[in-house]
Amino acid sequence: MNNASRFKLRRVCQLVLCAALLPLAAHAEVDALVREALALAEAGQGRAAYDLLEPQEVKRAGDPDFDTVFGIAANQVGEHARAVMALERVMLVQPRNGRARAELGRAMFGVGDARSARTLLAQAKQDGAPAEVAATIDTFLRAIERAEADGQSGWRGYVEGTVGSDSNVSAGPANGNVAVPQFGGQVIALNPNAVKQDATLFGLGAGINGRYVIDSRLSLIGGANANLRHHPGDSVFNNYQLAVNGGVAYRSNKDEFTAVLTHDDYSQNGNSLRVQDGLIAEWTNRRAQTSQYGAYLQYSRLHYPGASVRDVNRTVVGGSYAQQLGDKAVGFAGFYLGREQATTAGNDFQGHKLSGFRLGGQMDVAADWTGFAGLTYEHRGYNGVNPLFNVVRNDNQSTLSLGANWNGLKDWRISPQISYTRVKSNIVINDYERTQIFVTARRAF
Repeated sequence: MNNASRFKLRRVCQLVLCAALLPLAAHAEVDALVREALALAEAGQGRAAYDLLEPQEVKRAGDPDFDTVFGIAANQVGEHARAVMALERVMLVQPRNGRARAELGRAMFGVGDARSARTLLAQAKQDGAPAEVAATIDTFLRAIERAEADGQSGWRGYVEGTVGSDSNVSAGPANGNVAVPQFGGQVIALNPNAVKQDATLFGLGAGINGRYVIDSRLSLIGGANANLRHHPGDSVFNNYQLAVNGGVAYRSNKDEFTAVLTHDDYSQNGNSLRVQDGLIAEWTNRRAQTSQYGAYLQYSRLHYPGASVRDVNRTVVGGSYAQQLGDKAVGFAGFYLGREQATTAGNDFQGHKLSGFRLGGQMDVAADWTGFAGLTYEHRGYNGVNPLFNVVRNDNQSTLSLGANWNGLKDWRISPQISYTRVKSNIVINDYERTQIFVTARRAF
């Protein structure tokens, strides 16, 4: 007998036992033990609640109050099979128990029965679940949709438009007069295009991503994205970026491994400025319903057409963690280490070692509105003395982003956002600050 058959048999036995206990269970009262366990579960102490009730399950099975709270606690600690059996006993006694129905849907999702989970959760919401329960139901319904979409071949795309302003479109210093030590401290005037300039921006973007499922574990994945930025009155900064990627994804239980080849071409004012080709290998673990973590390795070659002395090979390793915070918020964190090495002899100062982190999150703040915030920091320590400024360059870059998403129209998302970047460098031409304010409207299909 395989595991699935044994599980089904155990569920049938539990239902038979439950039927025998119905006359007594229908009149059970909530006692101190159940009240204490419920208080623990609602305080987020699911393990304590589960440990309190689990020794009593054989004796108390069939009491709907006991089984409901036991099912809630079992879900919180990941014992979804135990939760299924307890909550199915409740539904036989109290078929209109919306909380038990919602928790049973959560448990079904935990044991991999997405179809039953979706049906139960939708019924619980339709029956008028309390607001806090309805929010949890919506969270799990979205998780089911993502899980089902991930398991099928398909593609998704988008188009978007952006309008806004950029306080420093050139990413240059505020002062255009610079003393150069290599020239005896002589002050020279920088090209006006290399000095801080503000500009209005208009943007268009489009992208598509797809997955072709070979079998339940192996898939081919790929995508392409294009972005155009136009700056009226400052056409020299108009830019275009095209990125494509393709590779494979392999799943084993809750783990997913991907390996993707990437190509990224950045052009400014009609001229290709940077071409990046590389490979990204990534591992993601989704064992818990409310969290995931992973790690990645990136290797790429950055080529600068017309300025090949700047070419470098880039290697980065990093990790990430995301956690659902209650029913309305998600937080994430990441860190990375890496280096860039010059490919041209005698140009070690072009390469550097880097380290950084990312923190952020999003939260439902009102009907159809989600707020988000992010903070990134990166330190870059260069490999050699800069020949013009006679120092080893060191940069510290910080970026703070704040914004919101409005999802009031089907397949549309409107996102106002503000982003502030500060780069502190011991070489004056690399020291700058920049503020971008923009609104993006995206249509998914």
